[in-house]
Amino acid sequence: MKLASLEDLFVSELQDLYSAESQIIKALPKVVKTATSSELQECLEKHLDETREQVKRLDQIFEKMGRSSKGKKCKGMEGLLEEGKELMNEDAEENVLDAGLIAAAQRVEHYEIAAYGSARTFAETLGHDEVVTLLEQTLEEEKQADRKLSEVATTVVNERAESTDRETYASAGSSKGRRQDSSRRA
Repeated sequence: MKLASLEDLFVSELQDLYSAESQIIKALPKVVKTATSSELQECLEKHLDETREQVKRLDQIFEKMGRSSKGKKCKGMEGLLEEGKELMNEDAEENVLDAGLIAAAQRVEHYEIAAYGSARTFAETLGHDEVVTLLEQTLEEEKQADRKLSEVATTVVNERAESTDRETYASAGSSKGRRQDSSRRA
């Protein structure tokens, strides 16, 4: 598709978002299963439901504009989700993995916030008032999801991961001390 106008760019951005959201819908159930914190699982499940609604909203937008949702695959989201998948395959302590999953999910949210913000601005410039309202609703949901992830991180998950660090270092220090004590006896 040739980008000959702002309208063309706007439609291309919407198609990119459609691809991104579709990829997220496929990836999020695996992330939910991998997460061990019930608070994180709940947060991710809620956002999965919202994401399904966001795709329906995008479908409404494409219908209003008489355009197709089909476009190129969103490579940006593909890369972010691949990084998250790699993290899920790491040999990581549960609480530390949950902290990493939040960081990965927030990278996804920030990508979406930037993309929806740009799309909304294009819609405003082009006079697509009904579309602006729909995009603004999704943008606010993405911002709220990011805030909720931050809340789960700072009130639950990061503290658990940090206490895991203390326990790991304490046990490493005590076993190191035992080795030194036994070597002194020899």
